[in-house]
Amino acid sequence: MPDLSLFDLRGKKALVTGGAVGIGRACATALATAGADVAVVDIDGPSAAATVAELEALGSHSIHVACNVSDEHQVATTIGTVVGAYGRLDIAVNNAGIFVPGLDELQSKDAWDRVIGVNLTGVWLCATAEARQMMAQSPPGGKIINTASMAAKIVSDANGSYAAAKAGVVHLTRTLAASWGAYNINVNSFSPSYVMTPLESGKTEAQRQWIRETTPVGHVERPEDLHGPIIFLASAASDYITGHDLLVDGGHTLNVWLQPLKRAVPPRVSPHEETIQMERDLRVRAGR
Repeated sequence: MPDLSLFDLRGKKALVTGGAVGIGRACATALATAGADVAVVDIDGPSAAATVAELEALGSHSIHVACNVSDEHQVATTIGTVVGAYGRLDIAVNNAGIFVPGLDELQSKDAWDRVIGVNLTGVWLCATAEARQMMAQSPPGGKIINTASMAAKIVSDANGSYAAAKAGVVHLTRTLAASWGAYNINVNSFSPSYVMTPLESGKTEAQRQWIRETTPVGHVERPEDLHGPIIFLASAASDYITGHDLLVDGGHTLNVWLQPLKRAVPPRVSPHEETIQMERDLRVRAGR
């Protein structure tokens, strides 16, 4: 029998911010599948309720906690609620994020402040509150995982506020990892590519085809492509890894010249299979 105990999260208590749909829902589902109890932290109540029901069906004791991650008081209250329900906090995925479209030369300071406030300051507020809990509990320790982006490494179609925030998340992760290793707290981040979430639903088929042609694995990233990386970063399998940004992009950032790549065989995932979870999330948001 194979021994996969390094990846076993049974008995672990987790939270995922922005956990109702998209990347956050994928993270929550991955943790629940591996056995963790998962709190879905999200301001979108109806979508969060649907995700909680799905996690419960997987055997996870799941709860929903509403929180604006850019509000320090709400973050502290959220950590208290999660620990009140579970008794401790072993895993925290700081995923909540927003994107305000627009050219940098036309974007307002208010838009900049909102993106930085959620995507960078929000990660810092959550991580520090989570770390204080992980330091105080017995035994101390835990796994903190921050959502960055390939936009932290390359210039993409994101604008400056989003790219700057995600680059900040990567270096913030390294800084916190250096400080908190003394408490057996691992801090890592992961950087996805274009993921088939409601945020990406506006892309045309021509744009998706361009992504396929410039990605070595040959298909657009799906939320479920993050399951393995998240379980790895949350589990004992990554105990000796900290301060690392795990690039989960299908090789997209390897193709520096952005030229279509010729394939020898069909990719593992078809265009139809790419969209399944995104379409599900859009239906949930629409109340269907």
